[in-house]
Amino acid sequence: MNIFILHPSFPAQYLNLAPYLANNPENNVFFLSKENSINAQLKGVTLALYPKPDEKADEWIKTCGPLRPAAEAVVEGQAVLRAMDWLAKEKNVKPDVIIAHTGWGSTLYCKDMYPNVPIMGYFEWYYRVEDSDCYWWPDEIPQMGNRISIRTRNAHHLMNLELCDAGVAPTKWQYSQFPDEYKPKIHVIHEGIDTRFCSPDPSGKRPGLVLEDVPLDLPEGTEIITYVARGFEIYRGFPYFMDAIRHVLARRPNTHVVVVGKDRICYGAQLKDTTYLKEEEKKGGYPTDRVHFVGLRNRGDYQKILRASSCHVYLTRPFVLSWSFLEAMSFGCPMVGSKTPPVQEVMEDNVNGLLAEFRSPYHIARKIEEQLDDPERAKKLGLAARETILERFELMKCMRAQEDLMYSLVR
Repeated sequence: MNIFILHPSFPAQYLNLAPYLANNPENNVFFLSKENSINAQLKGVTLALYPKPDEKADEWIKTCGPLRPAAEAVVEGQAVLRAMDWLAKEKNVKPDVIIAHTGWGSTLYCKDMYPNVPIMGYFEWYYRVEDSDCYWWPDEIPQMGNRISIRTRNAHHLMNLELCDAGVAPTKWQYSQFPDEYKPKIHVIHEGIDTRFCSPDPSGKRPGLVLEDVPLDLPEGTEIITYVARGFEIYRGFPYFMDAIRHVLARRPNTHVVVVGKDRICYGAQLKDTTYLKEEEKKGGYPTDRVHFVGLRNRGDYQKILRASSCHVYLTRPFVLSWSFLEAMSFGCPMVGSKTPPVQEVMEDNVNGLLAEFRSPYHIARKIEEQLDDPERAKKLGLAARETILERFELMKCMRAQEDLMYSLVR
């Protein structure tokens, strides 16, 4: 069986699923993408790269106003169509099933070329004007321009919901955002967490932390607060986290903070001529000898950081749930999470972590200190967090569920 996997950025959500399917000698797995920015290689997976949009397409996209996301999806869908046509004509390769992230438009025209080939779409998010990521709290009131922009973002999502044969949403919260009439098509299956890699230190103790290039050398027993995000942005609560740790560090002179991520905005509106990290300087900065920004790290360093964590903080608006949150739980970190729906789906207060008000730095700080003040209780909460991941998000369970759904679509 020829399996086509589509995502504009290789390997993304299919880091584990693609080689898992390729490990079956009955399958030939082809990954169609326009970039491999991390130079990844997946065993048994054939990567077929297609060109990025040319200057003419980029200029047209910029003229589309609220329809810009749909225009980007149309361009992406056409690029995938050309790539599939090339594979058919030059390599005599045609798909028996297509697995794809639908958010970028990759699947838009697959049925026009292969009307009888089933599509299993990954549905990550559906945009809503109210009671969702953009306007969750009562004091957040959308203007008409915001309403138009948000509603229009769903144009290509609705097309994908109509054409796909089955869909996957990673969490119940993300599933709940989609229109009721399409929910019967969508199955809640997470990509899965590698619980063998994301595991506590084999010694059973919390080790120190050494990162030679930063440099950072924190001995065993150091109180270490950790925070991980692709970007430093308000969607992931970065300003509230920074305010919270200022309170904590003022009272705990030996505590350190390790922040993994990049000074950029991945979700939400961009700031003009500044960043959220730069804004922290205007608020009085932070003790640079105890707050360590270590950038984006490789997986080995990431493992060392999370295994050394005394308390991991994860904050998010009601949006897509980050892998880092579930991985930190799998590491057995004592957790402080925001009291928002995506986190509450997985974390129960005082059972496998502590919940804090997303927009209250004082409350976040208090919960951090509750974890630091009682290491034995914190360890129990961390172990319970890991048990949650083993039960509900273990990698092999999730991949087998996706595989079963794929086979249910194939004659």
